[in-house]
Amino acid sequence: MNLYTDPKRDHLWQQLCDLPYFRALLRAIEARFYDDLPIAAPVLDLGSGDGLFAQQTFTRPLDVGIDPFYSPTFGKIYRDGYKALSTAEGAHMPFANDSFQTIISNSVLEHIPDIEPVIAECYRVLKPGGYLLFCSPSDHFADWFVGATVLGDGYRNWFNKIARHHHCDGPEAWGKRLAKYGLTVERAWYYFSPRALRILELGHFLGVPNLLSKIVLGQWVLWPSKQNPTLRLLHRWLSPVYNEPLPKQGACVFVVARKPL
Repeated sequence: MNLYTDPKRDHLWQQLCDLPYFRALLRAIEARFYDDLPIAAPVLDLGSGDGLFAQQTFTRPLDVGIDPFYSPTFGKIYRDGYKALSTAEGAHMPFANDSFQTIISNSVLEHIPDIEPVIAECYRVLKPGGYLLFCSPSDHFADWFVGATVLGDGYRNWFNKIARHHHCDGPEAWGKRLAKYGLTVERAWYYFSPRALRILELGHFLGVPNLLSKIVLGQWVLWPSKQNPTLRLLHRWLSPVYNEPLPKQGACVFVVARKPL
C-alpha cells in the first residue's frame, strides 16, 4: 500500500462510469495493481493522455503529467489528477537528471515506435533507487481472438494496427530492453486472461454507441449513476473477470523496474 491509492476503491465501477465497458475492464484491472506498488513522490505520469486514468486511480494528484498531444483539439483534459502538465515527447523530457522517484506509464509505451530513447530518458530523470512502473500488451496479446480463428494472422495484424501497437512483448523482452539502459526488472507479471481478451475484442464492435456519444456529446457514458441499470448489469457481468487470479499467460504484461542506487 502507498499514499496514492485506496485499496477499498471499486475500480471497476469507477471505470464503467467513464468508459466503454471493455476499456473499463482493462483499466480497472490495471488500476488495482497500483494499490500494492512502490509509488513515492515526486511522481511523473509518462503519456498521461487526457488525465482521466490518473484522476480515477489515485487519491492525490501526481506531480507531473507529460504528453506530446495536449492541444485545443485533444478534447477534455482532466487536470485534477496532476499538480502540473507538460507538453513534450518522452524521448526529450524537459526535466533535470534525477528529478523523479517514480515514473508511471500506463498502456503507453506500446504506442511509441522508437521506444529506446524513451527508456534512456526514463533512466536519466529517475532518481537512484527510483521505479518505472508500466504495462503494455504482451507477446500473447493476439493469441486468443475469436476473429483470428476464421481470418488468421490478417485479423490479428488488423487489430494491432487499429490499436496502434508497435510493441507486444513479454517480460523477457522487456527485461533485456530495460537492462540495456541500466534499469533492472524487479517484478513482472501477465494479466488479462483469454476470457478478458475476448470481452475486449467484442467490445470494439459493441462499443459503437459509446463512440457516437463521445463524438456528439463529449462523453462515453451518458448516465454515470448507481441508478443506471445498464451499468449495474455490466458491473455484475464483469466482476468475476475483474476478480480473476493472475493467469500464467495473459494478453498484457505489467513491469516493475528500478534504477540502481
